[in-house]
Amino acid sequence: MKKKVMVVDDSRMMEHQIIRLLEGTDYEVAAYCENGEEAIARYDEVKPDVVTMDIIMPGIDGLEAAQVLMYEHDEARIVMISSLGDNDMLQEVYGIGAQAVLFKPLTREALLGALKKALG
Repeated sequence: MKKKVMVVDDSRMMEHQIIRLLEGTDYEVAAYCENGEEAIARYDEVKPDVVTMDIIMPGIDGLEAAQVLMYEHDEARIVMISSLGDNDMLQEVYGIGAQAVLFKPLTREALLGALKKALG
């Protein structure tokens, strides 16, 4: 049985990219959410094994949404995705308890490694 991934990103293109990168793997995109609010609302319905979470989104940003998910769900595993990669942001990502961080543009190897790390 494939591991379920919830993609949270305000760009539908990221969902399509992740679907393509996961083809032929043990992972599948089970849900796509356009923002943090939707991810929080749908988490119980989807019950993902892991969430990929864009950091910069309108409304509740990815950092805040990840904090809420991890507070409400002990089992939540979050891989943060960003186009920015400064030290302050990295400290904040790991400070909230995210299991991994990826930088855009994504590669198949980096994505699979981050998902494995988050679930390991």
